[in-house]
Amino acid sequence: MMNIDRRSFLRVSATVGMFPAIVSRAWSQDSVAQPILCGSGSNRFECINDWIKPPSGINFGDTHGLTQDKTGRIYVAHTVGAGSTTIAGVCVFDAKGGFLNSWGSQFAGGAHGLDLREENGKEFLYHCDTGRRCVEKTDLDGKVLWTATCPMESGVYEKPEAWCPTNVAFSPDGDLFVGDGYGRSFIHLFGSDGAWKKIISRPGSGAGETSCPHGMWIDSRSGTPTLVVADRGNRRIQVLDLDGKHVAFHTDGVRMPCDMKFRDGLMLVPDLESVVTIYDEKYKPVVSLGDGNPSSLRGAPRDKFIPGKFVHPHDAIFLANGDILVAEWVPIGRVTLLKRTS
Repeated sequence: MMNIDRRSFLRVSATVGMFPAIVSRAWSQDSVAQPILCGSGSNRFECINDWIKPPSGINFGDTHGLTQDKTGRIYVAHTVGAGSTTIAGVCVFDAKGGFLNSWGSQFAGGAHGLDLREENGKEFLYHCDTGRRCVEKTDLDGKVLWTATCPMESGVYEKPEAWCPTNVAFSPDGDLFVGDGYGRSFIHLFGSDGAWKKIISRPGSGAGETSCPHGMWIDSRSGTPTLVVADRGNRRIQVLDLDGKHVAFHTDGVRMPCDMKFRDGLMLVPDLESVVTIYDEKYKPVVSLGDGNPSSLRGAPRDKFIPGKFVHPHDAIFLANGDILVAEWVPIGRVTLLKRTS
């Protein structure tokens, strides 16, 4: 038997006693550093929740809309959370997620759809405000250029409050499609000056009809532009021609679609029932990202959210570098970066 003096014993005991703690700390640090991955093949991403955070003095409300301009600046439309000392419905960040500025106090409580269009070399923002029930065009600094309210001349509204626009899409000829998603479910066509032109689609569940046309975008992949509608109340994606004639329904992988964007032949769809899905040219699912299955955590505190799993995706965009940014309909807001790894 080996003799160990008291001093040696204490040294050995201390080392042995420390070993589990050292291993535990190393394991813990390693586990925290592990990226959260989702997707597959050429559509594999690292999921970074809360990649964009508001500055001190601003608390995100429901984070509803996203867009990015050609300089890389990212715009987040949110309803403004409780406790905010700065009331601004639009926050602007740089391409790395750093806060730049904020504006748009008029959008507090109603900031919803947010899209950008370049017109004659200059970019403009189009806002759908569900609080004031209007569509508003601004420049990139928030200067209001025009405001479109309920099109009473359409003859389908008894009072202005019956209209509640949620998102827009841009016609190739410069006109504007507006979805009355939270109102009576009409889709209208407006001119580039904000003047109403005509009804494109009426409410219902049949071909050419929609229920909560929450979001829409123009699909030009085939060479013939069509209007693709997130027909959320009918739990489907519907394709219309630019005059509103029904072209197709798509339901494969669809739950409650909120909007869509297109890039490199793919369609990106944030779905309110806890998933973001990428579809191919034939509207078939390519990959589902961050599926929460669906989540019931809308009103939960942040520490109850599951890393890598979505609660309620409301908008999603392709960033200029090919990454994806997702905004969620949760009252404390959340903006997630899906960083492409393949």
